[in-house]
Amino acid sequence: MADLDGVSATTLWTLRNRALEARRPDSTFTDPLAVRMYEAIDTDFERFGTPSQSHPLRALAVDKEINDFLDTHPDGTVVALAEGLQTTYWRLGRPVKRWVGVDLPEVITLREKLLPAEDAIEHIAGSALDTSWADGIDTDSGVIITAEGLLMYLEPDEARTLIGFLAARFPGATLVFDSIPHWFSRKTLSGLTLANGYQTPPMPYALTYGEAEKLVEIDGVAEVGDIALPPGRGVWKSSILRRIGDLPLVRDVRPHLLRLRFAD
Repeated sequence: MADLDGVSATTLWTLRNRALEARRPDSTFTDPLAVRMYEAIDTDFERFGTPSQSHPLRALAVDKEINDFLDTHPDGTVVALAEGLQTTYWRLGRPVKRWVGVDLPEVITLREKLLPAEDAIEHIAGSALDTSWADGIDTDSGVIITAEGLLMYLEPDEARTLIGFLAARFPGATLVFDSIPHWFSRKTLSGLTLANGYQTPPMPYALTYGEAEKLVEIDGVAEVGDIALPPGRGVWKSSILRRIGDLPLVRDVRPHLLRLRFAD
């Protein structure tokens, strides 16, 4: 049923991690649509190796960013680049005037097969790098752009060009995206196998936090911030480990969820 390969298949990886976390009785993460899709899709989920809380916690952090945006921009537009099988719209449980989801045609086809149709949601089939998806998106009421699991799969020049385009096209908007450290990028470039012979796609774009802060050198990027993930279970709940993660040396070798503010 899920005939996805390459980078598109990674949406099944994040779906599996969200669904398994949502099914746990000791978890505070709720995502019934992810569970429903996980149980409906016939694919080898075991190839993605040991489940991780990173994806559901990232989803919760992105939920909060969008909720905070909608609190101050109730008529604003949410743009989800490389939306995959994310169920963010339904987890928010609140009115959204316009939601634009962008992904490759095969992913959009699967989304529309598995998820409910909503009047507020518009799907655009295509690459995020084909910036024609931005045509017709009004910025007057505010825009927030999410790019979960996208930029690390781009070449560095492509990622910076996309950020520059977004800053120029959506002044005053917010961009939320996740980044990986260089050591993890190198692993994927040399061939990172998770399980059952599944090899992750290469992830050439990596950032230390120091490098992320320098994104303000891109025209139109006014501010860069590091978004903390909410507490999870076990070690993901440890306040000590969270403080260690913010130490300068550790901060530059761990993943980040970043918030970019664009100049008006």
